[in-house]
Amino acid sequence: MARRLGVLLESGGHARGHYALVVAAGAAALGREVTLFATNRGCLLLAEPCPLIEDPREAALAARGVAGIATLRAACAELGVRLIACEAGLKAEALDTLPLLGGVEVAGIATFLEAVGEGQVVTL
Repeated sequence: MARRLGVLLESGGHARGHYALVVAAGAAALGREVTLFATNRGCLLLAEPCPLIEDPREAALAARGVAGIATLRAACAELGVRLIACEAGLKAEALDTLPLLGGVEVAGIATFLEAVGEGQVVTL
């Protein structure tokens, strides 16, 4: 069984959201079971449409040949990364009516921790 990885995203900024997807997609591509858990403003990464895609850094990444948020979200979906938006985090930031990307679960920290089990957790 592949070692599990949990990526906990608390920040709603572009840099952290982008790198959360980089870590998640990279680990999944190596065969690890990955769960990305977004809370508070980090839930914006899982919104549909995703406001982080409008950040000017996306164009800079594309110009440099680096995968952006849209590409990485698609890669995570293809690689089977489990995406969870924190129910309490959505409520805390008044984002509980935020439309989410298809396949995103709304659950709590216990669900995330259970998914990761004895694996590693990376916090961004």
